[in-house]
Formats: sequence, structure tokens, C-alpha cells
Amino acid sequence: MTLKAFYDWQTNGGGGDVTRLIDVLERLEVAWCVIGGLAVNHWAAEPVVTADVDIVVALEKVEDVVKALTKEGFVAEHFPWSINLKGRSNVSIQISTEDQYRAYPERSSPCDIWGILMRVASLEDTFKGKLADYSDKTRRPSKRQKDLLDILRLVESHPQLLSSVPDEVRQTSAFQNI
Repeated sequence: MTLKAFYDWQTNGGGGDVTRLIDVLERLEVAWCVIGGLAVNHWAAEPVVTADVDIVVALEKVEDVVKALTKEGFVAEHFPWSINLKGRSNVSIQISTEDQYRAYPERSSPCDIWGILMRVASLEDTFKGKLADYSDKTRRPSKRQKDLLDILRLVESHPQLLSSVPDEVRQTSAFQNI
């Protein structure tokens, strides 16, 4: 079984939605990159399947991207911090509109994730984003725990990041044996 076939199996055809997303972004020649769990999967030693595809696109192109994706069959829902899109699969696409991610695409690089070529946020940006997500106390507790796990996965794969882990995070039970 190929990686893409495994991802499709786990997400009920999510590879197709991700491929359509990337095709639209590339056709529009938009600066973009994957952030969040998929970016962590690239940088961590062991990937974890996620049905969330978090991306950043050039701010001035967000509405053009949403319009093009809607024409491709995606359904969009607008929030103050993001635009969420659903296609045919179990994959949820979230275009972040938060300022903290604006410069990520310029530091991204093309990488293979689940057999799909994507632009992925740099290791440092991925780590910084996960720290910011974990520090957001308004997030659901289950989301914050996943963020903490993602931080730990990144540190295990890249020990040099440990010195950048804030005391608040180091004091959690997840970091007790590191």
C-alpha cells in the first residue's frame, strides 16, 4: 500500500481533496504552505494521521483561493481567524488568516507528505506555531494536549529545539523525562 493510499484509507479519500487544493493554489500561483499537524508530520520521525489540513496563503489572495476552491466543489465557512473548507472526504481544510503565520510561506520548502508534494513550513516556524497554539488557553483542552504532543514529537526528532521550550511547557508531565 502506498502512503497516499494509506492516507486515502484513513481520511475517506482525503488525498483527492488535498490534491485538488494544491492544484488550485499552484494554478493561482499563490504563496502558501502547510502548517499544523501535517507540517509536524514532515518534521517528526513518526507521522500521525490527521484529517486536518492547516494552510497559510498570501493574505491578498485568500478570497481568490476560496472562490476558486468553491468552484472546485469545496464548501467554505468563514471565522474571524480562519476559513474552513470541506470537500468530498473527511479532510477539513483550514486557511489561517492569523498574522503570526504571514511570513511562513516565504520560508517553506516542497516536501512529500503521505505521497503528496506540498509546501511545508520550516521546522522553526512549525515549532513556533505549535508553541503559540499550546499557549492559547482559549483552545479546547484536547487541542492543547495534541499541540503539546506535537511539540514533544518535534523535540524528540530535533533535540536542539529543547532549549527553546518555555518553562511552562517543560513543567508539563509530557516533558518530565526529557
